Amino acid sequence: AQEAALNELPQFTTVIDDQLIHFAHVRSSRADAVPLLLLHGYPSSFAEFAGIVGSLVEPAEGPAFHVIAPSLPGFGFSTPLSSPGWTMGRTARAFVELMRRLGYERYGVHGGDIGAGVAGMVAGNDEAHVMGVHIVTDPMTAASTATFIPGMADRLDDGDPIDTLILERMDAFTSDGSGYLAIQQTRPQTIGYALADSPVFQLAWIAEKFHDWTDVGIDRDLLLTHASIYWFNRAGGGAAHVLYDQAHSADWGAPAHVPHGFSVFGTDETVRKLVPAPEDAFWVEHEQGQHFPAMEVPGQVTRDIQAFFGGLG
Repeated sequence: AQEAALNELPQFTTVIDDQLIHFAHVRSSRADAVPLLLLHGYPSSFAEFAGIVGSLVEPAEGPAFHVIAPSLPGFGFSTPLSSPGWTMGRTARAFVELMRRLGYERYGVHGGDIGAGVAGMVAGNDEAHVMGVHIVTDPMTAASTATFIPGMADRLDDGDPIDTLILERMDAFTSDGSGYLAIQQTRPQTIGYALADSPVFQLAWIAEKFHDWTDVGIDRDLLLTHASIYWFNRAGGGAAHVLYDQAHSADWGAPAHVPHGFSVFGTDETVRKLVPAPEDAFWVEHEQGQHFPAMEVPGQVTRDIQAFFGGLG
């Protein structure tokens, strides 16, 4: 049933920079539809967006979109990796080329987690064609990301209650929550063998994060669909190598001078201090949802995307 549902989305593959790239491409019937590149994060897949494609492509009201939802290289059906070095910057350049091949002159980009980083780099590499970037995040993702920013802890005041909460979360991630990342950033091949050998191991590797990083229940079949996409494509090792390559890369791209939008889920006061949002950025906060909002609160994500890109004209 899950396979049949995914196969309702038109899907294609192409080769860019010697890498097989898989993507769903669903066009709207609306003449005014805006092309929109949707970029998933970790440990996710293009299926993260299956539940919002219909409401974006043929909405009952508001702006419509042509949806392009690729599998990041090393993830999902964009496997196996053709070579080392698939950092976020290289992935961004591949997706710029993908949009060029599809003939889109002006398009928007949406992403979360790794997809957020890639989205910003797509805009930095293709400012002439990217109309705006919409990012989703949450307090825990913002705090864990802050642990990789040099000097961030030194800039926070442990006498300030908000900064204290940030520091506590950064410390918790470093000491207790980053084990999955540490092994993938240092020994991707070792973990890759285990993830390719045991479906139970692959399921546990993903299910732990779905449990820890959500506050709205995700359908069990949807969880199993993500795990199955990783398992049948042996993508666990590919994803680990991507994380390894990014951890050893100095390529963080150039700032993107395009309109930015931010949707914060499970919000609190810490995110404003951690996310480098331009003063004029679109900013909206939601009480529910966390790391996977397109699966947790799909209607809200759809409305935010419409509000942001619809406001760009």
